[in-house]
Amino acid sequence: LGRLGEALRLRRDVYSGRLKLNGDQHADTLLAVTNYASCLLSLRRFGEVKSLLRKAIPVAPRVLGESDSVTLKMRGCYAEALKSDPGATLDDVREAVTTFEELERT
Repeated sequence: LGRLGEALRLRRDVYSGRLKLNGDQHADTLLAVTNYASCLLSLRRFGEVKSLLRKAIPVAPRVLGESDSVTLKMRGCYAEALKSDPGATLDDVREAVTTFEELERT
C-alpha cells in the first residue's frame, strides 16, 4: 500500500494541477483524471472512482472522440468500479456489463 499510496498522491496532484491550469474540458486533464481514477481503482476505492468519472465521462467523447484510448479506458475503469463495488446493485452490474459490451465492439 505504501507505493500505491504514494502513486495516488502524485496522480491526485497532477489531476488537480491540470484541472486548475486547463479546466475540465482539456485532453491533458482527461488523461490525468483517468490515471487518478485507475490508481483509486487499484486501491479499491470504488465510490471515489465512480464520482470522479461520472463527471468526466460525458466530456471525454466531445473533447477526445468516442473511440479515443483515454475515453475507452475511462469507461472501462468506471464499469470495473461499478461491478467490483461490494455495494453494487443489480442495476450497477447491468450497467457495467452493457459498458463492457459496448467497449468490446469499439
